[in-house]
Amino acid sequence: MGKGGFYISKAVGVVAILLGAAAVATIIALSVVYAEEKSKNEVKPTEGKPEPSPTTTKATTAAPTTAAPTTAAPTSAAPSNEPWDKYRLPDTLMPEYYNITLWPRLQRNESGIFIFTGKSFVVFKCLQATNLILIHSNKLNYTKFDEHHATLTGIDDPNPPTINTTWLKLETQFLVIQLKGNLLHGKSYRLDTEFVGELADDLGGFYRSEYSEDNVTKVVATTQMQPTDARKAFPCFDEPAMKAVFHITLIHDNETKALSNGKEIDTKNIEGNLLSTTFEPTERMSTYLLAFIVSDYDSIEQQDDVLIRIWARKKAIADGHGEYALNITGPILQFFQKYYNASYPLSKSDQIALPDFNAGAMENWGLITYRETALLYDPQVSSNGNKERIATVISHELAHMWFGNLVTMKWWNDLWLNEGFASYVEYLGADHAEPTWNIKDLIVLGDVYRVFAIDALASSHPLSSREDEINKPEQISELFDAISYSKGASVLRMLSEFLTEDVFTKGLSTYLNHFAYNNTVYTDLWDHLQTAADTSGVELLHPVRDIMDRWVLQMGFPVVTINTATGTVSQKHFLLDPDSVVTRPSEFNYQWYVPIKWMKTGIEQEKVYWLQQKEDKNDNMSVNGNDWLLANLDVTGYYRVNYDNDNWERLLAKLTENHTEIPVINRGQILDDSFNLARAKIVSTTLALRTTKYLYNETEYIPWQVAINNLDYFILMFDRTEVYGPLQAYLGKQIKPLWDHFTQITDNWTKVPDNHMDQYNEVNAIKIACSTGFKDCQDLVKYWYTQWMQNPNDNPIHPNLRSTVYCSAIAEGGDKEWNFGWEMFQNASIASEAEKLRAALACTKYPWLLNRYLEYTLVPKIIRKQDATSTIIYIANNVVGQPLAWDFVRARWDDIFSQYGGGSFSFSNLINGVTKRFSTAFELRQLEQFKKDNAGTGLGSGTQAVDQSIERTKANMKWVAENKASVLQWFTTESG
Repeated sequence: MGKGGFYISKAVGVVAILLGAAAVATIIALSVVYAEEKSKNEVKPTEGKPEPSPTTTKATTAAPTTAAPTTAAPTSAAPSNEPWDKYRLPDTLMPEYYNITLWPRLQRNESGIFIFTGKSFVVFKCLQATNLILIHSNKLNYTKFDEHHATLTGIDDPNPPTINTTWLKLETQFLVIQLKGNLLHGKSYRLDTEFVGELADDLGGFYRSEYSEDNVTKVVATTQMQPTDARKAFPCFDEPAMKAVFHITLIHDNETKALSNGKEIDTKNIEGNLLSTTFEPTERMSTYLLAFIVSDYDSIEQQDDVLIRIWARKKAIADGHGEYALNITGPILQFFQKYYNASYPLSKSDQIALPDFNAGAMENWGLITYRETALLYDPQVSSNGNKERIATVISHELAHMWFGNLVTMKWWNDLWLNEGFASYVEYLGADHAEPTWNIKDLIVLGDVYRVFAIDALASSHPLSSREDEINKPEQISELFDAISYSKGASVLRMLSEFLTEDVFTKGLSTYLNHFAYNNTVYTDLWDHLQTAADTSGVELLHPVRDIMDRWVLQMGFPVVTINTATGTVSQKHFLLDPDSVVTRPSEFNYQWYVPIKWMKTGIEQEKVYWLQQKEDKNDNMSVNGNDWLLANLDVTGYYRVNYDNDNWERLLAKLTENHTEIPVINRGQILDDSFNLARAKIVSTTLALRTTKYLYNETEYIPWQVAINNLDYFILMFDRTEVYGPLQAYLGKQIKPLWDHFTQITDNWTKVPDNHMDQYNEVNAIKIACSTGFKDCQDLVKYWYTQWMQNPNDNPIHPNLRSTVYCSAIAEGGDKEWNFGWEMFQNASIASEAEKLRAALACTKYPWLLNRYLEYTLVPKIIRKQDATSTIIYIANNVVGQPLAWDFVRARWDDIFSQYGGGSFSFSNLINGVTKRFSTAFELRQLEQFKKDNAGTGLGSGTQAVDQSIERTKANMKWVAENKASVLQWFTTESG
């Protein structure tokens, strides 16, 4: 999404005894009334060391009528600092291999719930003598071995200690096993457990996903282990450095198929209508990369050096929706093998589309899981944006097969390197698969500018945290944010640029080969890149580690100011709110080593200039007369650029006279930098607005999209004020030539533009024209939508245009249009089409429809859990819906928090999404009260987002107060 240890070879792993029919009989005995087991396990977290509490119920070979009780430690009044009170595993034990058999039930039991039963053992080596075994366990119920939760045997210790007592430490999610003697240093042991868990619909661990096909409800048993949910599927040492080999067996109904990380090596009939499928042992890997799935899916495949299969619902496969993913997976795999100079390490690559999935996709080694929208493509329904998403997400996940899976971070504080790297090279892999798209340019829009908005806050955070700062599961989940993904991608792209791609890939290759099947910290990569630079003759002013530490260990980024009259170049920590106080210290005093690529009057300068101090002098950066200077070419550097007023004027004049002399990415950069510099009070707001005047002659996508993104901020701040009318009038004036351009090249909206970027900009032309009241546009979208309403089986709207046409038509219409859209959403069999409709339904201007829609978000049978938070955000994006969504979130926070959990990756998005329009003192008080009111319930992974929203609201208030009058005057003048 994606340390050294003891390596166990495949030969040793195969020696492990695989569970056969006898074990299956034992597991059948675990099929109990889960509701009773669950109630017995619902004990409160404990503090302190328990007294030994032997149990009285032993496991039997027949199914018990009541589950054996699960013991928990009694409460102690005094604070405790015992090992089980910490969230991290001690460094006393290291797993070598697991043997796991799981049986998910795809039908409800007598108590009306879904369960899975399991039997597993782990062989581990003792690294330090100890009388304590801590192994992660969460929401599992255990049957008993000899009055305990587990049995312990020695592999090479003939006299292993016996178990004294066991209990569950719920807060830190440990099964605690105290022994009567010590495990011996260097010896290996085997721990056996049997357990029962709920196959819940919570999207984490071993869970269920439901869908309807041919009017039949079907269930998929699937997994999402990252970051800390493997412990919900079986007891394990659930930390990324605790790599091991996994032997997996799945028991499943005869009409279903079983998948796991390894290739299936044996399937046999057992016990009536059941099958037992065993898989080849995995490579040495982390628990968070495990996957096992049982479904009745179909697949399509290609066999080259690697078996590639695409799995999905039967109808989706029959209709050819997996073909595009299959066609590009092979080329992308081949690209990464060449890029890394390392062969794909597995025998197969399965990719599967799931109806219910919280993330976009997950890089499980050999069995990648996806949302349907990220894997399935139907050319009749899917847009070019859907197609691009599939290409980039597949590329992202395949990149992880090496970087993340083969070589893994030691601990989650280095998550940024894993996700940032994949977020960078996903553009390279997708570009190889679709070379005509010019997709590599889009990283500036999709990642650099996206994360600038967050990293310019005083409440931002560095890419890499200290290891001891990240302990709890919710702290780990908070790391899955734009900083880790998009800033990580941005600074790695900058690193590749100044090293050169050849040196970058050379260092990557030696890094991956040296640390294969092991764990690293981020500085290990710097060391290998440094060696590659040294052996390639690349001269750097400072070592790679010294340069990159400044970008990794301190938050934020600089604004580089160039005075073209004097050649003075300076840097300063860029903050959107210059009055905000940065409380986080930095050992580098918020200075960076800044690589600057630049041009003078259209001529690119060959040598990169490095700004190393707060201020420097470079005579080559002074210009004369009408000459102009432009820095940060193609925005390869992670910083903003400001100039003296004269150079700004010369750039504006060049945009007006002949904008094509400035590279297209940098035309977007001039817009984005100026608007954000204005928000930071470095340049005037009217200067930023003036950069948009040339758009009257612009037809390229990137500058238009940058302008729309920045003017969206003005809309958010002013769409409830008198500024909104003149603002819309100006936008309508500027969009008219673009509307005419696409009217012409599409033969009056009947053909699709050939160019990938033009297809995106066609959507912009319609979106802005309709939203600004352009009658031709509104008539066109209403005509298309009415045609569809009259014949629901024949949608005349091109897939590229559906998102904006649906939204515009529903916004202009009433309950009739909304109800039709709702019916089409409910009947949509293609996930990408359902997504477009789900977003468009939030565009209505009727509060009662929006309130009804909000209530639907907490009913999983209507709005899937994976889509609940984004639906609320869609509604909040609507000026009518924003206060309704905010009231809903506050009133229903306990329900939202309990249903979607503090560890949900989308939780921070929810907080940011419903508050981004806040710009008044009243809204600030509401937000601060919300934080106070939920101090008890907690904000989970949204905690940091609330602080960022408070900071953003304060900045918005000041900006509106200082700029409203001048903005109103400017738009009034320019819209005439």
